[in-house]
Amino acid sequence: MRRRAVMALILAGCASAGQNGGMAWFSEWPAEAPGGLDPKVRAMLDAAGPVAEFRTKPLGGLRELFGEQTAKIPKLREPVSKIEDRTAAGGVPVRLYRPEGMGPFPALLYFHGGGWVLGDLESHDDVCRSLASRGGVVVLSVHYRLAPETRFPGPVDDGSAVLRWTADHSAELGVDGSRLAVGGDSAGGQIAAAVAFRERQRVRFQLLIYPVTDASFETPSYREFASGFGLTRGNMIWFWECYLSRPSDASDPLASPLRAKDLRGLPPAFVATAECDVLRDEGEAYAKRLHDAGVSVRCVRYRNLNHGFVRMGAVYPQADRALADLGHALRDGLR
Repeated sequence: MRRRAVMALILAGCASAGQNGGMAWFSEWPAEAPGGLDPKVRAMLDAAGPVAEFRTKPLGGLRELFGEQTAKIPKLREPVSKIEDRTAAGGVPVRLYRPEGMGPFPALLYFHGGGWVLGDLESHDDVCRSLASRGGVVVLSVHYRLAPETRFPGPVDDGSAVLRWTADHSAELGVDGSRLAVGGDSAGGQIAAAVAFRERQRVRFQLLIYPVTDASFETPSYREFASGFGLTRGNMIWFWECYLSRPSDASDPLASPLRAKDLRGLPPAFVATAECDVLRDEGEAYAKRLHDAGVSVRCVRYRNLNHGFVRMGAVYPQADRALADLGHALRDGLR
């Protein structure tokens, strides 16, 4: 009960910031937009039909369907100077995206979303192109081992190994090893936050996009957007069941960063959340915890959007604006 009470106070602070335009660390965009899901987003969700209960489907079929859906999403295909596939420490596949211009560049290790179960280097290829182009960074897209075949803390261990490999091979990779960032969306945001927590001396900046930060499903956003908005509460519970090795892992700060006792000394962060997303409240609560711990943080709630918008930059103007903000945040955070 005590943890729920603390969460309620955190969320109340976030709501107050949004309503009053008060706290400098939190904002909403566009500020003048009416609340609720964009009609274009609602029409797309309605056309796709009800989201299946993932726990009733074969894992291989889910992954194949995720890949098919990814292929159908319109792409921005933003220009980069070079893309190459490499193998990092521990045999982890990575894909490097080099921006135009002369290096060495700062680097972003990007961990794709997909509930720790779905996704790969292809599913977030377009996002990584955009971040490299707009952020002026070398993006290393990390294909960490997936659950349930590899459970917590395996994916976080992969992230740490790739971060150290990047620092050790910075000259070969053409990156500035003193300017390394971690980032990711959804479950990838959880991995990024965990790597930043564990490797804070090596990480200059965090880019967290509607991150998973707590193995809890009782926030107001979880209740309001439990179904009918893309990512469902039931499927998120199943993702956690696939990810955790044992129920007690939920309390580990490397699994639930929001439960960490002390966040002081973590690298600065940009946190993006979606208004109509079950993960909204825990992402904003984590940003407030960072702020209260003295960490430089900016959190933006993107109005009228749902979970997954970062892959929709070619479809929704709000998502394209979010990509621009993410690029600016990287440039500012990795100067």
